[in-house]
Amino acid sequence: MKNKQLYAGKLILVIGLAKSGLAASKLLHKLGAKVVVNDQKPLEENVQASELHQLGIEVICGGHPMDLLDRNFDLVVKNPGIPYSNPLISGAIRKGISVVTEVEVANMISEAEMIAITGSNGKTTTTTLVYGMLKNSGRQPLIAGNIGTVACEVAETATTDHIIVTEVSSFQLMGTENFHPKVAVFLNLFDAHLDYHGTREEYGAAKAKIFANLYSDDYAIVNADDDDVMRLSANVRGEKIPFSVNKIVESGAYIFDNYVYFNNEKIIALEEIVLPGAHNLENILAAVCAAKVTGARTEKIVEVLSSFNGVKHRTQFVTTINGRKFYNDSKATNMLATKVAVSAFRQPVILIAGGLDRGNDFDELIPTLEKLKGIVVYGETAPKLALAAKKAGLTFIETVNNVNEAVNIAYEHSQSGDVILLSPACASWDQFKTFEERGDTFIESVYKLEK
Repeated sequence: MKNKQLYAGKLILVIGLAKSGLAASKLLHKLGAKVVVNDQKPLEENVQASELHQLGIEVICGGHPMDLLDRNFDLVVKNPGIPYSNPLISGAIRKGISVVTEVEVANMISEAEMIAITGSNGKTTTTTLVYGMLKNSGRQPLIAGNIGTVACEVAETATTDHIIVTEVSSFQLMGTENFHPKVAVFLNLFDAHLDYHGTREEYGAAKAKIFANLYSDDYAIVNADDDDVMRLSANVRGEKIPFSVNKIVESGAYIFDNYVYFNNEKIIALEEIVLPGAHNLENILAAVCAAKVTGARTEKIVEVLSSFNGVKHRTQFVTTINGRKFYNDSKATNMLATKVAVSAFRQPVILIAGGLDRGNDFDELIPTLEKLKGIVVYGETAPKLALAAKKAGLTFIETVNNVNEAVNIAYEHSQSGDVILLSPACASWDQFKTFEERGDTFIESVYKLEK
């Protein structure tokens, strides 16, 4: 670790536990800080707080008492999910106390350079691709952040031989001051998390903090097809590396004559790329840029792109059974995500959709449903989805009780060459605890067809 004395003797308040708060508390305690942990969950129900208490760290649980701020803390480290409207957070800011998130701490003590990847969509896929390209090229990458291990835990053991590849959200970036990646990737900007940020402008400004501390010899990888990204990156100090699926760009990645190019070097034919979907081409181009500027070899990039079949639960290829290809897109918890998933395929698609009813109808999905061969619906939203499918003119519409039945019915009504896609367009909480559990159930049901 570098800057080992940076936090020594400092009085630091960690608000909110979960994985990031737990890791930050342990690291700061190890570095000699006087750590006070505050979490909403009562101590008797709080395994993480009890663990920290056993280490000799002061824990205050069951609420956020305002008199904590009377202690004149040097720093507040907050869980990214806690809004800035929280009285304790806003009170600390009014007192002039720096409020940061765990990725700031990780970056400050890491000996390894960092590739940081943000955007409204595609972060996890891009992060995974970059990691694979660098690993295959012998660059000793470590993966951290929202995907993989908490950044503090990775940074604590990283050396100058490593490079940390981390997915960072707007929530995390908003709580940064000196955060300095070697490579900053900004994929795209769509309306999201406006309940947290308030406006699209504030959301974009939080994302753009990924560029705030770049040096002239750092890299800013930007989507040349996204006007917001280009506007927010207009004054970056690092070398700007653009990528585009629509045009040829200088010193960056682009598509020409059905090939991926980087800086005029032919990388791979589009037909050799396994990952489906036009939307994933942006992720692939961004990953190629990040990998190339950090030393990945072209042949190793090709190996990854010709074998990588997707991040689990995100348009993930599962298997082929009697000519039917099965894809798990359980992460699609809204209509936009399902639109994107369906548009990724040229083959006939039978869609499996449904889940928690949040009160909306699905008329917005009708143009997408018109492209389908058929649909199998389940869960609380099954009647609404079936109605939208009927409006779209589909003739094959089946309503079932659960995902397992949906897989069986979809398979029975499919033929060789079809795609069977789980892309629910709904949250999972009517029948599952998480979208991951839903996706795993789908995968298990698919493999049962082979038995």
